[in-house]
Amino acid sequence: MGQKINPLGFRLGTTQDHYSLWFAQPKNFSEGLQEDQKIRNCIKNYVQKNMKISSGVEGIGHIEIQKRIDVIQVIIYLGFPKFLTEGKPKRIKELQINVQKELNCMNRKLNISITRIENPYMHPNVLAEFIAGQLKNRVSFRKAMKKAIELTEQSNTKGIQVQIAGRLDGKEIARAEWVREGRVPLQTLRAKINYCSYTVRTIYGVLGIKIWIFVDEE
Repeated sequence: MGQKINPLGFRLGTTQDHYSLWFAQPKNFSEGLQEDQKIRNCIKNYVQKNMKISSGVEGIGHIEIQKRIDVIQVIIYLGFPKFLTEGKPKRIKELQINVQKELNCMNRKLNISITRIENPYMHPNVLAEFIAGQLKNRVSFRKAMKKAIELTEQSNTKGIQVQIAGRLDGKEIARAEWVREGRVPLQTLRAKINYCSYTVRTIYGVLGIKIWIFVDEE
């Protein structure tokens, strides 16, 4: 069997940057990691609860966290920022209060800013959410994969691979199906590849979605 490695971790320092930027002593490192996870979960839950977009896509690409001694800077990369920017000061203030409650960090200032992703469907997280929405609505998985590939083709990418695993179409035996369009050179470190794995709960059980998008070569 081929040994699979996460394409983002594999490319750290070449074409991929860290999503969390901070320094901690070894004994406090695990606390910092848990704190990051809490921040990300809290933001995702808030967006999920308050967002009603027809396609069912939240559009969170990724969340970047930068920590200094007395400030936590959170940058949310959103594909469809309309939701948070409509009632901008109120919505972001509410989100800040929620995250601060979750963290219990009254002695540190929390700043949240929003950056729009130019081509949302070039980002695997947004695509995975789109596919998940389709699968929940009992659309055939092949149809959902095809539609996702069509959306990325409009975004000017060089290649995409989509894999869905689990009890597809409610079959008794779980299996994995994948489809690839264009080139996806996973072993080339110069190649900028966006990747995400996403789980979706359907009435038949849990399905796993993995998406690799080959953006460009440096």
